[in-house]
Amino acid sequence: MSTGHFPVAIIGGGLGGLTAARVLHVRGIESTIFEREASAATRTQGGLLDIHENDGQKALHVAGLHDDFLKIIHEGGQGMRLLGPDGTVHVAEEDDGTGGRPEVDRGDLRDLLLDSLPDDTIHWGRKATGARALGGGCHEVAFADGSTITTDLLIGADGAWSRIRPLVSDARPAYTGISFVETDLFEADIRHPRSAAVVGGGFLIALGHERGVLAHRETDGGLHVYTALKVDEGWLDTVDFTDQAAAKAAVLAHFEGWDEGLRGLVADAETISPRRIHALPVGHRWDRVPGVTLLGDAAHVMSPFAGEGANLAMVDGAELALAVAAHPGDTEAALAAYEEALFPRGQASATGSAANLDTMFGERGLEWMAAFFTSGPAAR
Repeated sequence: MSTGHFPVAIIGGGLGGLTAARVLHVRGIESTIFEREASAATRTQGGLLDIHENDGQKALHVAGLHDDFLKIIHEGGQGMRLLGPDGTVHVAEEDDGTGGRPEVDRGDLRDLLLDSLPDDTIHWGRKATGARALGGGCHEVAFADGSTITTDLLIGADGAWSRIRPLVSDARPAYTGISFVETDLFEADIRHPRSAAVVGGGFLIALGHERGVLAHRETDGGLHVYTALKVDEGWLDTVDFTDQAAAKAAVLAHFEGWDEGLRGLVADAETISPRRIHALPVGHRWDRVPGVTLLGDAAHVMSPFAGEGANLAMVDGAELALAVAAHPGDTEAALAAYEEALFPRGQASATGSAANLDTMFGERGLEWMAAFFTSGPAAR
């Protein structure tokens, strides 16, 4: 069942796809986003993001949204504490408002982008299941509801397990060796004062014994925590995450002897959920395929240890839209120009991410991170 032809179709309504649509829109080029979620309110959008001056904020400037972005920054979010397993504070940095990586709630940022688009830009509840070339750069996309569309320019912005990627590449994300177990503690100052004191006002990193605890203070006063474990890919399957007490015990068994304040970020949590960390090969690229390209995690998913995922997705979206606008009527020239910059940009961040993973969760991870944060901004 065909539901029509769309000159520019973006598969995926995450930050990258939304940025691409917004930059196209302000340059007079309309696009349509097909998003698998049923509506903007289907689920919460996760925790805080640090949006960098040289990529994420650059994209927001191009999109004409930077002034509005400044209004949703989480004050104090750039503060950072680095602890050892015994709770010793090795580095503490306050947020004085001068840093170039302000924190923002992912949901607030998504809403900013959503509200900047015409109402009919996004088609909700459209989960892509595959795509095929029709010739001449035209593609057909199939959806789970049985419908299909055709498009002249197909943009895969559909994340790590992209259904569009197979059109250009056989690569698939591989397990990095690190798994997260995520927990939440709500109304931390009131209900979990010990945990609130451990995390402080911004971001906490605690490292040791080839594992770690990472936590953010959220804009609503809660704490979002990631315990990072170097475990086999199947380890999470051995844990029953529907049984909170059992799941907490399984995670805490990896943190025997750690400071009780750090352990409390799991022991006292009100939610718990698992997530394996995957990445595409560093330097992932493809030969030019007419009429289709990728952005964000679909192009270069990596571990989060360079802090670049959302930032890259947004700058990818902005740069792709600028290339399309700069080459009216010549999609291939636009995509060639975009990909020429995309590949080295993604490779640089993926290289850093992979190196940071190996170092942070190595035998001297705490020592390395302490040296990194005390080296001064010029050395970072």
